[in-house]
Amino acid sequence: MSLNVPTAMIDAAGRGEIEDADFVAVVRDSLPYAWKVITTVVGDLETDSGAEYAMHAVAPPDEHARGQLLRALASDAIRGSLERHFGVRLAFQNCHATAAFRPEAVGGDFYRRFTSPRSQVLNQTPELRDC
Repeated sequence: MSLNVPTAMIDAAGRGEIEDADFVAVVRDSLPYAWKVITTVVGDLETDSGAEYAMHAVAPPDEHARGQLLRALASDAIRGSLERHFGVRLAFQNCHATAAFRPEAVGGDFYRRFTSPRSQVLNQTPELRDC
Protein backbone atom coordinates (compact mmCIF):
# COMPACT_ATOMS: atom_id res chain seq x y z
CA MET A 1 0.00 0.00 0.00
CA SER A 2 1.34 3.40 -0.93
CA LEU A 3 -0.44 5.60 1.59
CA ASN A 4 -1.87 5.18 5.07
CA VAL A 5 -5.21 6.86 4.44
CA PRO A 6 -7.52 7.40 7.43
CA THR A 7 -10.99 5.90 7.10
CA ALA A 8 -12.55 9.35 7.39
CA MET A 9 -10.65 10.49 4.29
CA ILE A 10 -11.68 7.39 2.36
CA ASP A 11 -15.29 8.11 3.30
CA ALA A 12 -14.92 11.78 2.30
CA ALA A 13 -13.40 10.77 -1.05
CA GLY A 14 -16.37 8.47 -1.60
CA ARG A 15 -18.68 11.47 -1.19
CA GLY A 16 -16.67 13.77 -3.47
CA GLU A 17 -13.40 15.66 -3.77
CA ILE A 18 -10.97 15.98 -0.88
CA GLU A 19 -8.86 18.99 0.00
CA ASP A 20 -5.28 19.10 -1.26
CA ALA A 21 -4.04 20.06 2.21
CA ASP A 22 -5.61 16.93 3.71
CA PHE A 23 -4.10 14.75 0.99
CA VAL A 24 -0.66 16.37 1.42
CA ALA A 25 -0.83 15.58 5.14
CA VAL A 26 -1.46 11.92 4.33
CA VAL A 27 1.50 11.93 1.94
CA ARG A 28 3.72 13.57 4.57
CA ASP A 29 2.76 11.01 7.20
CA SER A 30 2.82 7.98 4.87
CA LEU A 31 6.02 8.69 2.96
CA PRO A 32 8.39 10.38 5.43
CA TYR A 33 11.58 9.78 3.44
CA ALA A 34 10.05 11.20 0.26
CA TRP A 35 8.67 14.13 2.26
CA LYS A 36 12.14 14.81 3.68
CA VAL A 37 13.78 14.80 0.24
CA ILE A 38 11.13 17.06 -1.28
CA THR A 39 11.08 19.52 1.60
CA THR A 40 14.88 19.62 1.46
CA VAL A 41 14.99 20.58 -2.23
CA VAL A 42 12.14 23.07 -1.79
CA GLY A 43 13.91 24.57 1.24
CA ASP A 44 17.17 24.82 -0.69
CA LEU A 45 15.33 26.56 -3.52
CA GLU A 46 13.69 29.02 -1.11
CA THR A 47 17.02 29.75 0.57
CA ASP A 48 18.66 30.81 -2.70
CA SER A 49 16.27 33.40 -4.13
CA GLY A 50 18.28 33.66 -7.35
CA ALA A 51 18.32 29.95 -8.09
CA GLU A 52 16.07 28.44 -10.75
CA TYR A 53 16.27 24.97 -9.21
CA ALA A 54 17.60 22.90 -6.34
CA MET A 55 18.56 19.25 -6.56
CA HIS A 56 18.99 16.29 -4.22
CA ALA A 57 21.03 13.47 -5.76
CA VAL A 58 21.87 11.25 -2.81
CA ALA A 59 20.75 7.66 -3.22
CA PRO A 60 18.16 6.56 -0.64
CA PRO A 61 19.56 4.60 2.31
CA ASP A 62 17.53 1.47 1.54
CA GLU A 63 14.87 -0.02 -0.73
CA HIS A 64 12.04 1.06 1.56
CA ALA A 65 13.11 4.70 1.25
CA ARG A 66 13.62 4.31 -2.50
CA GLY A 67 10.09 2.91 -2.77
CA GLN A 68 8.68 5.94 -0.96
CA LEU A 69 10.41 8.32 -3.34
CA LEU A 70 9.26 6.33 -6.36
CA ARG A 71 5.65 6.28 -5.13
CA ALA A 72 5.63 10.00 -4.42
CA LEU A 73 7.10 11.08 -7.72
CA ALA A 74 5.59 8.45 -10.02
CA SER A 75 2.01 9.17 -8.96
CA ASP A 76 0.44 12.08 -10.82
CA ALA A 77 -1.92 12.71 -7.90
CA ILE A 78 0.82 12.75 -5.27
CA ARG A 79 3.33 14.70 -7.33
CA GLY A 80 0.69 17.20 -8.44
CA SER A 81 -0.51 17.84 -4.91
CA LEU A 82 3.07 18.36 -3.71
CA GLU A 83 3.80 20.73 -6.59
CA ARG A 84 0.69 22.78 -5.81
CA HIS A 85 1.45 22.75 -2.08
CA PHE A 86 5.03 23.98 -2.50
CA GLY A 87 4.52 26.08 -5.65
CA VAL A 88 7.26 24.29 -7.60
CA ARG A 89 7.66 21.82 -10.44
CA LEU A 90 9.27 18.54 -9.37
CA ALA A 91 11.45 16.45 -11.66
CA PHE A 92 12.86 13.00 -11.03
CA GLN A 93 15.58 10.83 -12.52
CA ASN A 94 17.39 7.56 -11.81
CA CYS A 95 15.19 6.48 -8.91
CA HIS A 96 16.66 9.13 -6.62
CA ALA A 97 17.74 12.40 -8.26
CA THR A 98 15.01 14.85 -7.32
CA ALA A 99 14.86 18.48 -8.36
CA ALA A 100 12.52 21.35 -7.57
CA PHE A 101 12.16 24.11 -10.15
CA ARG A 102 10.62 27.52 -9.88
CA PRO A 103 7.65 27.63 -12.26
CA GLU A 104 9.37 30.20 -14.46
CA ALA A 105 12.39 27.87 -14.87
CA VAL A 106 10.30 25.08 -16.40
CA GLY A 107 11.36 24.87 -20.03
CA GLY A 108 14.69 26.52 -19.26
CA ASP A 109 18.07 25.07 -20.15
CA PHE A 110 18.72 23.03 -17.00
CA TYR A 111 15.13 21.80 -16.82
CA ARG A 112 15.29 20.58 -20.44
CA ARG A 113 18.64 18.88 -19.83
CA PHE A 114 17.56 17.28 -16.54
CA THR A 115 14.36 15.85 -18.01
CA SER A 116 15.82 14.77 -21.36
CA PRO A 117 16.17 11.14 -22.46
CA ARG A 118 19.86 11.89 -23.14
CA SER A 119 20.44 12.88 -19.53
CA GLN A 120 18.61 9.81 -18.27
CA VAL A 121 20.79 7.54 -20.43
CA LEU A 122 24.02 9.28 -19.45
CA ASN A 123 23.18 8.95 -15.76
CA GLN A 124 22.68 5.19 -15.78
CA THR A 125 25.01 3.09 -13.70
CA PRO A 126 24.97 -0.66 -13.12
CA GLU A 127 23.80 -0.24 -9.52
CA LEU A 128 20.81 1.86 -10.61
CA ARG A 129 19.57 -0.31 -13.46
CA ASP A 130 17.26 -2.31 -11.23
CA CYS A 131 15.91 0.42 -9.02
